[in-house]
Amino acid sequence: MELISPTVIIILGCVALLLFLQWKNLRGPPCIRGWIPWIGAGFEFGKAPLEFIEKARIKYGPVFTVFVMGTRMTFVTEEEGINVFLKSKEVNFELAVQKPVYRTASIPKNTFLTLHEKLYIMMKGKIGTFNLYQLTGQLTEELNEQLENLGTHGTMELNNLVRHLLYPVTMNILFKKGLFPTDERKIREFYQHFQAYDEGFEYGSQMPERLLRNWSKSKKWLLALFEKTIPDMKTYRSAKDNSMTLMQAMLDIVETERKEEMSPNYGLLLLWASLSNAVPVAFWTLAFVLSHPTVHETILEGISSVFGTAGKWQNKNAHLMELLGEYGMGTTEVERKGTSSWKQMIRECLQRRPSLRWFALLQIQICIILILYKYDCSLLDPLPKQSPLHLVGVQQPEGQCRIEFKQRK
Repeated sequence: MELISPTVIIILGCVALLLFLQWKNLRGPPCIRGWIPWIGAGFEFGKAPLEFIEKARIKYGPVFTVFVMGTRMTFVTEEEGINVFLKSKEVNFELAVQKPVYRTASIPKNTFLTLHEKLYIMMKGKIGTFNLYQLTGQLTEELNEQLENLGTHGTMELNNLVRHLLYPVTMNILFKKGLFPTDERKIREFYQHFQAYDEGFEYGSQMPERLLRNWSKSKKWLLALFEKTIPDMKTYRSAKDNSMTLMQAMLDIVETERKEEMSPNYGLLLLWASLSNAVPVAFWTLAFVLSHPTVHETILEGISSVFGTAGKWQNKNAHLMELLGEYGMGTTEVERKGTSSWKQMIRECLQRRPSLRWFALLQIQICIILILYKYDCSLLDPLPKQSPLHLVGVQQPEGQCRIEFKQRK
């Protein structure tokens, strides 16, 4: 009787394992593996994630798994399935976001789990809906100050215009008045590093930092900025009411738990969370309004009915709150007139990070109202397509979209 050779045994074993894995996969969603070990479908997926997902949905159905960079990601693309998933008792969002938080902000698991609930409760109280009136005054004052710097007329790329307004406003309110640089070279440097960090955030949350050289460089630059400025943030007090900033309240909790070395890391996380969706939502909302004359006219009529003709802004916060309420804080008309993708953007912005999203929405809506109140605006380019490159957050525009503005008299 001939003995079976070791080679044949190995081959039979591999075949048996393959058959077992295929049988196992029949019990779960279809799995798109690609042909390269560990990388899997990474190259094809990374080129255009949203297009990849849409093609997979058509081919495999509403639920499927993609194997990328050693990680299995299961996508649920139907609304009913998403609702079931979100309500499941098996889902632990703290654990789900812990690893991305570690990779993007270098906050270890034990620190994150210790501080997460305390920080969430603090933020919910400090920038929740109860304090919206006070925030309205601060945001209006800061945005007016930034609009003064625009001058009486000009042409800018709309995304750059939004960044020019929201970056300094966010830093001056949440961290410390005057924290945002005024020197042109330093402003450009900040823009460069924050945009690189923001645009690479999704990849940084999934891949080793050593594979993302430019993103890692910007991350370290931002952490160094916070490490340098945190001593000044601690001692800062508002000249008007001596109130604490959100960053100061966060630092108090971090230091109480004796995690002071993590202060710059939480500063970076707060900065990204407050700006990452705010800029693209403001861009798309303003671009959509300006590209639809009926919507634009309706919103202008609402603004004029509350504030009258354009002029100097003089203590109109109560009227501003009235206008925000009338327009669902500035997005109702856009949502009503918009396509399903626009509505999904607004819903997503409302559902993620409730406390910071309320702050972000408030500054977006006040920003848009003030721009339309103070300037005659028109788009010089057609409405761009949404970029298919990112899965997380609101999509950036694909291509430029210039705006021309002229101060109303």
